[in-house]
Amino acid sequence: MFLNDPLTGALARGLDRAALQQKVTAQNIANLNTPGYKRSYIKFSEEMNKAKFSLWRTNPGHMLPGGAHTEGFRTQVESATSMRSDGNNVDLDREMLDLVTNQLRYNALVQVISDRFAKWRKVINEGRG
Repeated sequence: MFLNDPLTGALARGLDRAALQQKVTAQNIANLNTPGYKRSYIKFSEEMNKAKFSLWRTNPGHMLPGGAHTEGFRTQVESATSMRSDGNNVDLDREMLDLVTNQLRYNALVQVISDRFAKWRKVINEGRG
């Protein structure tokens, strides 16, 4: 029940996105000095606009959809810019900011998931610890 509810699914998707963001940012940093390399990125708002929602309600009073299914996240290449004369457009400061922001997002998602499982653990143990 709690493993396949819509909120847990959405939190899992958030962790998937954070893992992909970490990989993309690490790849950009690794190619900082590669001539002609163009940075990759994930634009969250575009992914949300592409999302396909399957709506249903378990109770007429519910405001939110009962579930959502989205396509996989895709990386995009920022090919229109160049930071240097060799064509590379990786900005180390921007990439480091992306790393920190992504780490904060990941930590928040893990905390929410951990809290949800702690509540379920308490229910399973009938309120005993």
